[in-house]
Amino acid sequence: MKAKILLLFTIFILIACKRETKNYSFETVSVSKLVELRDDKNSLHLKSGNFNYSIEKNILPFKRIVLLSASMSGYIGELNAENLIIGVSSPEYIYSEKIGNLIQQKKIHNVGSEQKYDIEKIISLKPDAVFTNYIANFQNTYEVLKNNGIKVFFLDEFNEENPLEKAAYIKVFGKLLGKEELAESKFKEIEKNYNTLKTLASKAPNSPGVLANEMYGDIWYLPGGNTSFAKLVSDAHGDYILKDNSDTKAVTMNFEEVFSKSKNIQFWLNVGNHQSKKELLAVNPFYAKLNVFNHGKMYSMAGKEKGKANDFFESGIVRCDVVLKDYIKILHPELLPDYQLTFMKELK
Repeated sequence: MKAKILLLFTIFILIACKRETKNYSFETVSVSKLVELRDDKNSLHLKSGNFNYSIEKNILPFKRIVLLSASMSGYIGELNAENLIIGVSSPEYIYSEKIGNLIQQKKIHNVGSEQKYDIEKIISLKPDAVFTNYIANFQNTYEVLKNNGIKVFFLDEFNEENPLEKAAYIKVFGKLLGKEELAESKFKEIEKNYNTLKTLASKAPNSPGVLANEMYGDIWYLPGGNTSFAKLVSDAHGDYILKDNSDTKAVTMNFEEVFSKSKNIQFWLNVGNHQSKKELLAVNPFYAKLNVFNHGKMYSMAGKEKGKANDFFESGIVRCDVVLKDYIKILHPELLPDYQLTFMKELK
């Protein structure tokens, strides 16, 4: 009898152990081609490009964060987590009204700029984490922060080739800031909107030609054919000038090359943050030779701008559905008759 009881007890323990082990089986979540998240019993593992992080769960969620890139504030804004920010760099480039008010109230501190970060200020604020794009020239700065017990996360969303994968970085912030459910909900909303708009654009009878960006000095920097911009134009049913190019970065051309390729272009998008054609010509009078300048339509990214801050590079990073809606409105206005542009502004 005792042997039978002992046997049953042993079986019970084995079953319980198996159940307990099963409870700690977690899957890897692919955020994008460059970023993934993985849970285990005690840690959250984050892979971001070439960087790998292991964060103990007992220090999550982060309550005090510093942002060294204005683009990060777009994700924070979507999560209504501005109150977690204690420091930002180059505050003059941040569009968010909420963040601006918190800066005025001295609840968010200025910690320098990409010319020179105020390392002492960052350390004195005792942040749980610092979020930034990786800049090789600041490797020593990053090491000093790490040596002072500050976690530094590199999230290079600008390297993403797919607009929705760039938007999906909101999941990383959701996981680290204790807003996982809201992040998932927001992303699903953005994804649904984007795909609905893409389907709408596909119904357009034509695919008008598109030129992008502008010259700096003697060089025209065009988004490569495998960039998020090229993907957005394609999904808006546009015919981007470099659609057959395979580059994931900017492609450089001189004016003559662009002039030759853009003879039949009807739309010129992302023309800096200029306010008028006259202002654009003051920068470079050669633009007047382009057919699209004289007979097409041109749009800058000045739709939501104040001072040096531009929301296109902030909430526009995560709300790719709204950027797509702008492009569709421009290329196929009949598909969205009642919609007013958000980030784009026509140059006249």
